[in-house]
Amino acid sequence: MALKTRLTVALAVLMLAGAMPADAQVQRSARHDFQVVTVAEGFVNPWAIAWLPNGDMLVTERAGRLRIVRGGELLAAPVSGVPEVVAQGQGGLLDVVVHPDFESNSFIYLSYSREKDSGEGASTGVVRGRLQDSALMDVEQIWVAESTGRNGHFGSRMAWDADGYLYITAGDRQISPSGDLEAHPAQDYSNHHGVIVRLHDDGRIPADNPFIGTDGALSDIYSYGHRNPQGLIIDQSTGNIWATEHGPQGGDELNLIKPGANYGWPVVGFGVNYGSGSAIHSATQGEGMENPSHIWVPSIALSGLMMYRGDKFPAWNGNIFAGGMAGQQLARLTVDGEMVMKEETLLQRLGRIRDVREGPDGYIYVAIEDRRGAPTPIVRLEPAGGR
Repeated sequence: MALKTRLTVALAVLMLAGAMPADAQVQRSARHDFQVVTVAEGFVNPWAIAWLPNGDMLVTERAGRLRIVRGGELLAAPVSGVPEVVAQGQGGLLDVVVHPDFESNSFIYLSYSREKDSGEGASTGVVRGRLQDSALMDVEQIWVAESTGRNGHFGSRMAWDADGYLYITAGDRQISPSGDLEAHPAQDYSNHHGVIVRLHDDGRIPADNPFIGTDGALSDIYSYGHRNPQGLIIDQSTGNIWATEHGPQGGDELNLIKPGANYGWPVVGFGVNYGSGSAIHSATQGEGMENPSHIWVPSIALSGLMMYRGDKFPAWNGNIFAGGMAGQQLARLTVDGEMVMKEETLLQRLGRIRDVREGPDGYIYVAIEDRRGAPTPIVRLEPAGGR
């Protein structure tokens, strides 16, 4: 299907099912009206989007496939050479990012759930390899999380800062808090449960990481006390690092990430236990623990995250966009420096939004997922009527 073809089959199915209104192709917003346009169709559980310098779009599918969209068409054959993944529960092939110097080194990076070398469950891992045509070559493991647990909360988002450091999120692996909340592994920086790490592009640990020289701490950790961070962006104009993470029942968070900071899970927070609604946290704030910049109660099941810096939606410049899966929505946050000022909800009931990215053309791209594995499209937002 051509790049600018409007949503046809996918939107028609949703409309017939009553999942979205008939006029959904033109959406109203406080600052920009927009239309939803199909980019490519036929993805099964897409997780992340990235672009190569030549305009090719890379899309990961959780089952373990890395797909290429070229000229608006999804290539039939997935990329070869992708490592074997543990595609169980929330695990599988997850994020993809392109090296800032791809044109000279051809490196792309993949995060995924992998079987631990000990054979005791799965863990979050990151590989890099050289993408040659439709094959991943010279694949090498650059990082593996020292964590274990159920088949969920792998985290796995990645982002580059302006100095070429790679940041990776790792979830708390669904270890339920009980008893002494401060004894939860997410409050222990000797492991990778609920952390963001910072690395050189080859996996080496930067000498100025915040826990270098701290007794018992893993030196790749940049921040800790997270639950399941599945959104990560670095604003290249300010250096601010933003992450979204899943709360339990209620209490999804947007956090401004600071070196060495503790984000409180599970000691503080705004969520409750699933089903029963009983309390988890000792409080909503705690000494030595960072407060979230924004919360969602009820939760919308946060995933992909983006800060818009393009030219197609000038009134949205500097806004943060966060995808919601259970909420089936796109949240637009107006930000003033480090403060979130207001929120607007977009794309309600379009589907589970797994990733949101600004494309090289300045449009906003959204990966839609069906949790049962039905094929879904990648769509993009374009201005409507020049507003």
